Amino acid sequence: MEQSIITSVILPLALGIIMLGLGLSLTIADFKRVVLYPKAVVIGLACQMLILPVVCFFIAKIFNLPPELAVGLMLLSASPGGPTANLYSHLAKGDVALNITLTAVNSILTLITLPFIVNFSIHYFLESDMAVPMQFKKIVEVFLIVLIPVMIGMLIKAKKPNVSLALDKPVRILSAVFLILIILTAILKEKEHVVEYFQQVGLAALVFNILSMGVGYYVPQLFNIYKKQAISIGMEIGIHNGTLAIYIALNVLGNSTMSIPPAIYSLIMFFTAALFGYMVNRKQA
Repeated sequence: MEQSIITSVILPLALGIIMLGLGLSLTIADFKRVVLYPKAVVIGLACQMLILPVVCFFIAKIFNLPPELAVGLMLLSASPGGPTANLYSHLAKGDVALNITLTAVNSILTLITLPFIVNFSIHYFLESDMAVPMQFKKIVEVFLIVLIPVMIGMLIKAKKPNVSLALDKPVRILSAVFLILIILTAILKEKEHVVEYFQQVGLAALVFNILSMGVGYYVPQLFNIYKKQAISIGMEIGIHNGTLAIYIALNVLGNSTMSIPPAIYSLIMFFTAALFGYMVNRKQA
């Protein structure tokens, strides 16, 4: 794939800024919380990392998605929750501290699980001679782009809390602008087929989004997790890091078609998450 300045420079920069924003909201205590409150964290991670890819796999099969779009949706299912989940969780009166913890832990764990799920999807949905394995060099690159900005953000928050507070809002706004730019880039790269792809994967992405939030909200309650924490897990699982998924599709796998499902999902999730937040609060009222 021919590299453009957007995919080779702006996209990694955007991902770095989004992960920096996440780091600005994190402390060591967020990781310690895994030990202090393990039940909600373990159930949230199990929903995200085990149940969700299985749900996504069957959605891809039921909707008979074209192979590359199926891999793109599976790539999204393997991606961690997005930092935006923290904001939506706050608005929906969820446990934001749990969101931050899940996002932090999941972002690290998916660096191991994501290559496994993506490679399985490539081998299953694509013919073997079409498969594009995730190169170790590229995996390390993703690892660095994700973790280094998070560590820088955490360092700023620990050493310069006032600077962290001042940067928080501008970084959030910049992250939102970059996300919109990335979605538009992914769509424009496939502008000749975008309407066709939207028809093919749009409904599947919507169903996956609704089921993701449903799994995140209802499964924890089966294990007597508080509703406030269930709301957080629902938001965490329903709002994915679409930027990371698009980055991997374009820069690691070199396949712009695979970036379409994450782009479409990223458009849908903002509206469905708002509706989900309204409905669960209405239930509580």
